[in-house]
Amino acid sequence: MRAIVTGATGLVGSKLLSRLDHPAVLSRDAAQAAATLGRDAATIFEWDPQREPAPAEAFQNVDVVFHLAGESVAEGRWTAEKKARIRDSRVLGTRNLVATLRQLERPPRVLISASAVGYYGDRGDEILDETSSPGDDFLAQVSVDWEREALAAGEAGIRVVTMRTGIVLSKDGGALAKMLTPFRLGLGSPLGSGRQWVPWIHIDDLVGLLLLAAERDDLQGPLNATVPTPVTNREFTKALGRAVHRPTFLPAVPEIVLRLGLGEFAGALLASIRAVPRRAEAAGYQFSHPRLDEALRDLLG
Repeated sequence: MRAIVTGATGLVGSKLLSRLDHPAVLSRDAAQAAATLGRDAATIFEWDPQREPAPAEAFQNVDVVFHLAGESVAEGRWTAEKKARIRDSRVLGTRNLVATLRQLERPPRVLISASAVGYYGDRGDEILDETSSPGDDFLAQVSVDWEREALAAGEAGIRVVTMRTGIVLSKDGGALAKMLTPFRLGLGSPLGSGRQWVPWIHIDDLVGLLLLAAERDDLQGPLNATVPTPVTNREFTKALGRAVHRPTFLPAVPEIVLRLGLGEFAGALLASIRAVPRRAEAAGYQFSHPRLDEALRDLLG
């Protein structure tokens, strides 16, 4: 399998690279990517995804495209400028990628494009699978538009999978790294009501699902990249406290405090998304870390 990866220097992309045989990489800064990844890790091509179509020469003999690039939603307050970067990095970047794929004489056989469970919006206790309707908030609309741009590659005969990813747990960064310091200080507490559902996945299983999507010709369209066992925010808080051997007796952080401190991004933290991976399970995927306590033990030792 000859693969090309966008977002290769990110948390998920760098983990995926370790499972691929000398892939190609598209990066906004080729020199920085080479320094981060190592010059022998991949063949690196420079590309500004929001300004121009991807370079056609990068796709020579490529079978699989893993499109993982996108502005972080969790870094910085959601100003109008930040929201524009979140949207444009996903929607325009995907549009410019697909513009090149549709013009190739020999296009890849599959595009696996990142998406997010934010597609569903805040849905309370409703169980959400890949057939569920989208939400109507900012992240939901971005996800809808993001997926639409990716699915346009189907017009060139390319199989498209959109990976609706939950909160990725990794020892190397992301959400878990941000939570560890307060929890290790005994300051961990639920957020808001604590009843909101947290759709999570161990990074090893996310990479496993990316590779499954590449290999299985019968997988197409949305694929929830979450474990079959989501937990509530209160349950997540208690499990992380157990993992770091610290109490979690503090009262929940009130919603109004989160909204005052974090602005619109607080809505993403408080959203209840009870997503389940129906299509992954139907395809026979066996999760390595389906239970939160075990997943945290694996990541935190």
